[in-house]
Amino acid sequence: MNIICTSCPVGCRMTIIENNDGSIEVDGNVCKRGEKYAIDEFSDPKRMVTSSIFVDGGNHVLVSVKTDNPIQKGLVNKAFAQIKKMRVKAPINIGDIIIDHILGTDVNVVATRKISAL
Repeated sequence: MNIICTSCPVGCRMTIIENNDGSIEVDGNVCKRGEKYAIDEFSDPKRMVTSSIFVDGGNHVLVSVKTDNPIQKGLVNKAFAQIKKMRVKAPINIGDIIIDHILGTDVNVVATRKISAL
């Protein structure tokens, strides 16, 4: 598997090989962060989710939101589906938890914009 590391600005091109014994070898990384990134991406890829949610009674009709930590890549589409169904009521502050423990994970969806009530 070939990937480009996004842990730092260098953008190392790395090769990941899974050995017969289950161990993982990483080649092409400049730093230890790259090796960790490659192993994590190979064994349990995760992604941040960013979206927006409709707001009732606010000075804007949408509030931008994001997960406070990455979630498993396989849950991203389900997370979007749950977020899409949501409506929230103003006021909203940056950092307010909009969805607590999305999909039963330890990850929350939080507001990234302040919305004042009308």
